[in-house]
Amino acid sequence: PGKPSPYRDRSPEDNLALFARMKNGEFANGEKVLRAKIDMASPNVNMRDPVIYRIVHAHHHNTGDAWCIYPMYAFAHPLEDAIEGVTHSICTLEFEDQRPFYDWVVAECEMPSVPRQYEFNRLNLTNTVMSKRKLKQLVDEKVVDGWDDPRMPTISGLRRKGYTPEAIRAFCREIGVAKSYGVVDERMLEHFIREDLKLKALRTMAVLRPLKVVITNYPEGQTEWLDAENNSENEEMGSRSIPFSREIYIEQDDFMEVPPAKYFRLFPGNEVRLKHAYFIKCEKVVKNEAGEVVELRCTYDPETKSGSGFTGRKVKGTIHWIEAAHAVPADFRLYEPLIMDESDEDDAEDKTFLERINPHSLETLSGFVEPGMKDAATQEKFQFFRHGYFNVDPKDSVPGRPAFNRIVSLKSSFDAAKA
Repeated sequence: PGKPSPYRDRSPEDNLALFARMKNGEFANGEKVLRAKIDMASPNVNMRDPVIYRIVHAHHHNTGDAWCIYPMYAFAHPLEDAIEGVTHSICTLEFEDQRPFYDWVVAECEMPSVPRQYEFNRLNLTNTVMSKRKLKQLVDEKVVDGWDDPRMPTISGLRRKGYTPEAIRAFCREIGVAKSYGVVDERMLEHFIREDLKLKALRTMAVLRPLKVVITNYPEGQTEWLDAENNSENEEMGSRSIPFSREIYIEQDDFMEVPPAKYFRLFPGNEVRLKHAYFIKCEKVVKNEAGEVVELRCTYDPETKSGSGFTGRKVKGTIHWIEAAHAVPADFRLYEPLIMDESDEDDAEDKTFLERINPHSLETLSGFVEPGMKDAATQEKFQFFRHGYFNVDPKDSVPGRPAFNRIVSLKSSFDAAKA
């Protein structure tokens, strides 16, 4: 049993008088508290005369400096639920031992509406900060770009990154609720956004790290428009036209001067297919004074046009590209997990979680997209060939230069069927 306060048996009149003085600001912070007189012998410490009001001399965003006593959360919460007519008050497992006090407050205050508290395991995601206190610290210390930073597990952050309501709801239905502690692999959430977007997103091309290619035997000043399907898994999305000319951009990663074995992309003397276009062959490498590759000189085979029925020789590599003259400049944000380890990081007493912040959680690149995406609407979703699914950022996109947030890469090792 607990040890009773020496003031436990004061009269109600004395207590009311002291409470009025607390309200009037006659006491300093911590000098007085108001307790609920329940049972100091209870095996549940939450029932041993818990504090229900304390003094806080602080400026309040609604009441200013006019109020200096405030209810404790455990006291205010059941009263708010009862006043608002809440029937099922859902909370996390750490509140289970506070349920007797929740029920006591509702009963003793004789509320006409009687809510019930139910506890379930909170959602814990690997590599993800879920504590509100820590999320606020990330914002306050400018580790992230506000509450809607795409690395934040907030609704505004998920929306800005590009997650759809349908994907989030499907994820929630799949994981359900549990009465025992558990952690969900973040790759499971990524699985559901892939499933949602694979039939919805326009499939197009973007070059994130550009390398210029000059096709020396293609006619100067000529531009042709090629057909490209918008989504090979959804014929109803139709097709689009993309330009092709003498100068194009490819990904830096799609060229190696000295390639390893089984490298099927572009290298001196090798031939690859340009997605939706022709075969090209690397003939010459142009470098700057520092020895860096700045341009490739290639030739193309006009007989190998995609969709023309060509059935001749085969090539093992297909790469994407953007025609230079009509290329639209764009910014790309590539995200990695904010926390570097996969353990549950949300110990409320963990003071070192900032040391585990991934310094490479955001990479920003400048590249190009197809001309049809120049005026892409904010929050519009695209699948960039080989790069993943991207969302048009609603804050940083400007006319003529969209900004894209990568929602998720194209592939994952996660298997939802085995989860």
